[in-house]
Amino acid sequence: MSEFVQSLHEVFERFGRIETRRMFGGHGIYHEGRMFALVARDTLYLKADEQSVAHFDRLRLPAFEYQRQGKTAQMSYREAPAEVFDDRDEAAAWARRAWEAALRSGTKPKRKGRA
Repeated sequence: MSEFVQSLHEVFERFGRIETRRMFGGHGIYHEGRMFALVARDTLYLKADEQSVAHFDRLRLPAFEYQRQGKTAQMSYREAPAEVFDDRDEAAAWARRAWEAALRSGTKPKRKGRA
């Protein structure tokens, strides 16, 4: 696990306990069994939905993209603002927003030990 991924426990300390799990060459970031963030190439992305995307758009934060069968695909995760790494209260606010988007998505929480 990279130092960057390990540092997220401290970054989100005011939000609550997080778990990190390896996935597809990156890491999923979970709170209470729900993935609310991901790390790819040492970049943090937070879950976004139609209720929260305006916060990301206002800061012009790009969506997470990947190549699939020669085409670019986007996921409902947006790059985290730089402020989350400098301000624990700001990190907690963004994490809460992302976690609420994860709750609204309707995906079931993952049990411990399962990715």
